[in-house]
Amino acid sequence: MGDAPAARAAARKTGMVIQSVLRGWVNFNSSKPSAPEASLGKSTNALRLAVALGAAAVLLVLCRIGGMEIPKPMEFDLRFDPADGHLSRVASGDNTAYADSIAAQNHATDTSREAIRQLIPLANETGVVIALENLWNNLWVKPAILSQYVGSFASPLVGAHFDIGNHVKYAPTEAWIYTPGPLICRCHVKGVKLGRDPEGGGSFLNIREGNVHWPEAPAALNEMGYNERMTIEGGNCSLEEHSRPLDLILTGQ
Repeated sequence: MGDAPAARAAARKTGMVIQSVLRGWVNFNSSKPSAPEASLGKSTNALRLAVALGAAAVLLVLCRIGGMEIPKPMEFDLRFDPADGHLSRVASGDNTAYADSIAAQNHATDTSREAIRQLIPLANETGVVIALENLWNNLWVKPAILSQYVGSFASPLVGAHFDIGNHVKYAPTEAWIYTPGPLICRCHVKGVKLGRDPEGGGSFLNIREGNVHWPEAPAALNEMGYNERMTIEGGNCSLEEHSRPLDLILTGQ
């Protein structure tokens, strides 16, 4: 925290804008008694650090579940209560094998929602947006349930941090944009090429490459009223080589 003013000054000198702070994974659903409290403390510090850096958002990746039977990415077929976001099924047919997964997802929803609600007063005080991302954590894997979760906070300072390349394996790119719509508060940009393995993995690529529907994705963001910066993530290009294809996409090419 003490180095933040110097970092902010250095960024300004080079013409850079520090857009957000990456807090990353927070274990609000952990069974270890100290872990949720520690994650809450780290998230609080991240909000304060954002102010010191002149950043307007903090990226949080909420929880994750594993070590149990979970559907493959394209097998997910969710049914949930629109009031509280609790799942009753995660795939078509008999869900007996997924009972632990359903319970774990509902637990993560409840515990993380309570933690974020505790952070909202500080977000209001600082004006820093809490940007929530579901980064391959087996949670909120379809646009509708992500929208229910983020929308449940009913706060302009809690939104979805959408990554154009991350969730193609769960649903088409445009569905991840049109369904949450105005709830999207920040955006990462990268390409991805899905593999043929049953786990639904793949490899990340440069912009305009892979399975993302280019340039429909930025057009959909524009249609939904997104007017924040788009942050390039990953890839093996120079800044100029990254900027050129992004400019083409933003002009509909």
